[in-house]
Amino acid sequence: MKYSLLRGMQDIFSEQIYLWQYIEENARKILENFNFQEIRTPIVENAELFLRSIGEDTDIVEKEMYIFYDKKGRKVALRPEGTASVVRAYIQHNLFNNPAPQKFYYFGPMFRYERPQKGRFRQFHQIGVEAFGVSSPWMDAELIYLLKIFLEKLNINNLIYEINSLGCKNCRPQYRRVLFNFLADKVNQLCNDCQRRFEKNPLRILDCKVPSCKETLKDIPLITDFLCQDCKEHFISLQKELNEMNISYIVNPRIVRGLDYYTRTVFEVTTTMLGAQNAIAAGGRYDDLVESFGGPSTPASGFAIGMERLVELCLNSLSLKPKKPFVYVAYTGSSVEKDARKLVNLLRNINIPTETAYENISLKSQLRKADKAGATIVVIVGEEELKKNVYRWKNMKEHSQGETTLEQLLETIRRRYDSE
Repeated sequence: MKYSLLRGMQDIFSEQIYLWQYIEENARKILENFNFQEIRTPIVENAELFLRSIGEDTDIVEKEMYIFYDKKGRKVALRPEGTASVVRAYIQHNLFNNPAPQKFYYFGPMFRYERPQKGRFRQFHQIGVEAFGVSSPWMDAELIYLLKIFLEKLNINNLIYEINSLGCKNCRPQYRRVLFNFLADKVNQLCNDCQRRFEKNPLRILDCKVPSCKETLKDIPLITDFLCQDCKEHFISLQKELNEMNISYIVNPRIVRGLDYYTRTVFEVTTTMLGAQNAIAAGGRYDDLVESFGGPSTPASGFAIGMERLVELCLNSLSLKPKKPFVYVAYTGSSVEKDARKLVNLLRNINIPTETAYENISLKSQLRKADKAGATIVVIVGEEELKKNVYRWKNMKEHSQGETTLEQLLETIRRRYDSE
């Protein structure tokens, strides 16, 4: 019986994995420059963790979460996003007792049962960051600045940075009432999902992507007109910080994000290069989430980047090549196989990527393998050469060749490798 991938899943091979590694390496360097520390949380968590944080009337919870019962009857879920798990870890391990800010980053898979399409999978990957203990809009601006530095490092430009404020628990209820009254005589014009959201959480309607709903909402009151004084000052300060950082942005009062835990600042980074699925990164502030999980009152903010979409952009923005062996060690028979093996190990021990045939086949076949592997230099270990204490070598890129001692060979290989 042949097995195939489940729908919405993907295998990632060497043709793209080098891009994933390059993105992650650069993300790690930049994030650690900003004093973010890596955290790794489980893929499987208590389902209630996400039901409570994300919101039970969100699309993620209603339609997309992978929820099941384990052998002890516990209701568990594959994580659909990273923030809730990090908040759980922050509280469980009493990290709030450490000096603020506490700043974390993570790489890893997330799971949502949604319709697969270009750039969207049921198992997808994110780079995420979370910062705890700072209420200043400076932190919000710094997250956007960090994103900008990272994306520019990947040579991704022409991006759109959009920001909004969702207010707080003091001013949002007033806007919710205004929104409810505005929509009351328009409910029948909304899609089925939005009709259900109208009773539970009308703010969720703002996140709808259905064209008919967008038309109905075109004259909707804007949340930025109902901010309390504190939220208004926070949002103005954020814009001042972004201006000082020379970050171009658009204030978009219709951004609400797809998760219920956001307060005040929300932002998105989009591009015109990906079609309908145009969001690369998004995030915001969630000042009430730690306390709602039983921890102390703790301001917090963060963002997540979609890796699959980032890789798709990098295929066009970066001219990287897959990693290949630099040296291929060939040998001319079983009598010199032991010497070839020693040379292979020696080269690998000095950090030169090296490959060999592992079997006694013709030299012609080995040279063909070396060419297909993309090796730059082939070293040929032969019985006659070893008697003279020399090695034959071929430069497959420059079509040159020669004989040299082991010491000179290693020096030549090191110099050539370091120049690439």
